Amino acid sequence: MSVATGMGYDCHRLVAGRPLVIGGVRIPHSTGLLGHSDADVLTHAIIDALLGAAALGDIGEHFPDTDERFRDADSIALLVATVSLLTERGCTIEHVDATVVIEQPKLAPFKAAIHERLRGALNVGAHQLNVKATRGEGMGFIGRLEGAAALAIATVSRPDSQTSSV
Repeated sequence: MSVATGMGYDCHRLVAGRPLVIGGVRIPHSTGLLGHSDADVLTHAIIDALLGAAALGDIGEHFPDTDERFRDADSIALLVATVSLLTERGCTIEHVDATVVIEQPKLAPFKAAIHERLRGALNVGAHQLNVKATRGEGMGFIGRLEGAAALAIATVSRPDSQTSSV
């Protein structure tokens, strides 16, 4: 077995009339994230980090926004499918660390629920997942309340013989 690390990033525009879903948790707010699926930036970043660590491409290759099967998709279901893909290839998730960057609303009241929802989808222990939130401090598209972003890093153990099969 070898250990590999992957990085993920995602961002989506905030718009009226859409639900705000972060880490699989619906958060009450006047705007939500716009995307082909539920636009859950945190879960998307984690998916990309896992796929990167396993050398399996990226989220767009596995769940393309041109495929109607994924319109309004629950990103937690996509994460579960990603974890299954890794498991089928003999990979084990060692750790995931992720940060959401959103100006409003404050995510502190929802962090425990987000952690539990993601932990369940990842099938990992509490010590194997860390979720943080920060703001744009009034700067850039995040600070202007135009969108949100997330970054994630995942560490995965994988068979030495594993090669990309995307």
